[in-house]
Amino acid sequence: MVKHGDLDAVMLRTFIRKGELTFAGNSKLKIYGKLSCGSGKRMKAENRVFFTSEAEALERNFRPCGHCMKEEYERWNYSKRK
Repeated sequence: MVKHGDLDAVMLRTFIRKGELTFAGNSKLKIYGKLSCGSGKRMKAENRVFFTSEAEALERNFRPCGHCMKEEYERWNYSKRK
């Protein structure tokens, strides 16, 4: 997990273009989603973190975004109801 504040704009773009960062999340709400998600783009930069994979986000107890990852969110939500 990499905090947004730990990267300058050039480094961030480079990591994203190389595919080294593939998901973003909100550290306060513990939600992760796709980099293209409109909800994620509106969050405060100080709350934004980046992940190299979906598995990394799940390992850190983040849940999928209900907007950009509907199927993953439904699976996560279903597993929590059991």
